[in-house]
Amino acid sequence: MRKLFTLTFAITVLSGCSAFPDHGQGGMAEAYHSTISPVMPDEPLGPEHGLRFEWELGARHLDVLVLEGAELCFPATVLQARRIQDRIVRELHGGLEFDAANDIIIQRATLERLEKQLDAVKRSGACVPASADGYNNASDLAAKIYALLNVDNQFAFNSPEVNPKYMGHLAEAAHLLRDIPQYSLHVTGHADSIGNSTANQKLSLARANQVKRYLQIFGLAPSRITVAAVGSADPLFEGNEPETRLVNRRVSIEVIEAGSKSGNGGTKL
Repeated sequence: MRKLFTLTFAITVLSGCSAFPDHGQGGMAEAYHSTISPVMPDEPLGPEHGLRFEWELGARHLDVLVLEGAELCFPATVLQARRIQDRIVRELHGGLEFDAANDIIIQRATLERLEKQLDAVKRSGACVPASADGYNNASDLAAKIYALLNVDNQFAFNSPEVNPKYMGHLAEAAHLLRDIPQYSLHVTGHADSIGNSTANQKLSLARANQVKRYLQIFGLAPSRITVAAVGSADPLFEGNEPETRLVNRRVSIEVIEAGSKSGNGGTKL
């Protein structure tokens, strides 16, 4: 009888352990978010907002290093950095701010070390990544930069915060602009038709200045960037529908070539 009970118990345990989840359904860690939503102006600010900003800067720093050839020269380090970025996202979504802060410190050190290593191997010729330009002529490069600066450039209602997708475009454009100092940028902020003209003027200027701030973070000298604001006076489309207002909440950026005639001392592209 005792042997029968032991055998029955063993069969029960084994049958219970044999019900494995389907591949890819192992839990929250396999369904993590890859990005963090931007901070909205009506959100109460807390420590996590600073961590989200630091994560965004790290993500853009990694993007720029990849553009400079880090993935070709140090693929394992880039892979490790991406995994750290993803882990920080999971920690922030899970409310683990202390763990996220520790990983942000680790990531910052990883990216600084990667940048120094990449500079060293490029100077020595030990690794020669493809040219960041990769364009047939200067006009193709200018068109690429202009497109990056003027796509996904919309803003949330009543907010000057740059959306994460546009931030990535700014990082790539800033990287391309580093090697062509004859180009400068003129950033104009816009607002939709909601609100009075004074508030819209102030908000549109805040949007232009926020874009300038990120371009500086990504390596452009402040002297190469001018800003202006037109409030709601220059809509891309007329109308008051939600989708139209979204398109009109934007910045527009002109790429100006020095030495040629234009209203800002150069040719507007």
